[in-house]
Amino acid sequence: METCLTHWNRGEDFPSLGIGHFIWYRDGQDGGFEETFPQMLYYLQQQGVTLPGWLADPLAENNPWPDRDSFYADFDKAVLTELRQFLYDTRELQAAFIVQRFQNDAQKIVDSTAPAQRQHLQRALQQVAIARPPLGLYALIDYLHFKGSGLNASERYNSQGWGLQQVLLRMRENEQSLEAFVAAARQLLAERVANAPAERNEQRWLQGWHNRVDSYLLPPVDTELAR
Repeated sequence: METCLTHWNRGEDFPSLGIGHFIWYRDGQDGGFEETFPQMLYYLQQQGVTLPGWLADPLAENNPWPDRDSFYADFDKAVLTELRQFLYDTRELQAAFIVQRFQNDAQKIVDSTAPAQRQHLQRALQQVAIARPPLGLYALIDYLHFKGSGLNASERYNSQGWGLQQVLLRMRENEQSLEAFVAAARQLLAERVANAPAERNEQRWLQGWHNRVDSYLLPPVDTELAR
């Protein structure tokens, strides 16, 4: 059973859980990124999965650990051990949740794009989806889960986003290959780091992010999942 199924990155204010490193906030916390762990739990319930009691009644909406130190103090205790086993046992359904999230958000991305740019974005989306099967579709699904749709107004630095919508719009009209998608993603992630508040020190994650998007050109590999 993989210990990385329950993880808390240094420098982050929340844990990242499961195969998709789903974010889980504390009560009242707003970290600026889309919180996905409660969404994933709700999806599992819809699929008939019985959640551990402490997650299910009511559905756990809040992370019970106040900080990284308290999380790792409990790392080998009953609750996190049970959570890792649960996340290991449901890994295939977690993957299905990630795919469903893409299916739900892809049309929202198109519809939310300015009319003058919509045709360009839709064509880019279609061209990447059919590129080098199945890598193109995998790239779209993974990037949306990795860095979001680009529609969340709070996921901006200096008014610039880095989600799937922004990557597709960054691609040139006559360059809509999988390689062009990866190049646009690398550009936007580097710009995100340049625009990020200095105290977040996001430069430490950039190489891992670039490694992840580079993997879209090859069979998927394990890469850094930091948000």
